[in-house]
Amino acid sequence: MTETKQPGDQFVQSLARGLAVIRAFDAENVSMTLSDVSRRTGLTRATARRFLHTLVELGYVRTDGRVFELTALVLQLGYSYLSGQTLPQLVQPLLEELSAQLHESTSASILDGADIVYIARIHTRRIMTVGITVGTRFPAYATSMGRVLLAGLPEPELERYLAAADLRPLTPRTIGTPDVLRAELARIRRQGYAVVDQELETGLRSVAVPIHAPDGSVAAALNVSMQVRFEDAGRNLDDLAAEVLPQLQAASRKATDALRAKQEPRVPPRS
Repeated sequence: MTETKQPGDQFVQSLARGLAVIRAFDAENVSMTLSDVSRRTGLTRATARRFLHTLVELGYVRTDGRVFELTALVLQLGYSYLSGQTLPQLVQPLLEELSAQLHESTSASILDGADIVYIARIHTRRIMTVGITVGTRFPAYATSMGRVLLAGLPEPELERYLAAADLRPLTPRTIGTPDVLRAELARIRRQGYAVVDQELETGLRSVAVPIHAPDGSVAAALNVSMQVRFEDAGRNLDDLAAEVLPQLQAASRKATDALRAKQEPRVPPRS
């Protein structure tokens, strides 16, 4: 039996509970009553009430007396992390240029556990039922960027991921077994890009490529997302991917070069 890890003596339970209350809000639970929050966090109503009203006083939550919602102030919690990162600053102008060339939505993400996390995005129109912003998370196995990132993992890390992955069928097309996903990741590794056709959401296709760190590892992924058009219904996916790959790969090379240049020490000019 697996032993449950116990918190250390430096663990602050009240902070953990407060963060749990914030994380209870998501795209499907934007507004919640006290009972809703209590149920989703496992906290008693009295405890949930104290944390909610503390968050209201701090400005992270608002309420009309019955329903609670997060405020925009919670974005500071994520942006404090992102603002210290190099990648979002490097890729944002590249995504803008790429989107202008292709007239499609473009994004960049990193791998965080079993999910991808968006670090930058340019959207031309809403292409999913769930709005995508910086900080949005999706399961890596069902996304083009996630598969690029998984394909770049060292073999032991990938096997640990596959052993623990919950490959739920998000659409009828979603890859649902570790063996099939392993084979697809091997193909992505060989060809250098991923194409996902309506596996995250029906009607959505995307193509992704890796951004490499100076040591050669995969640091992040770039993608182009597009809606399935009637005229493309019978076309080969690789042919569709070929239409955006040159621009996508060029943006990836620029991002990879920028990361390398940032790390390389500057040599002072000779006198």
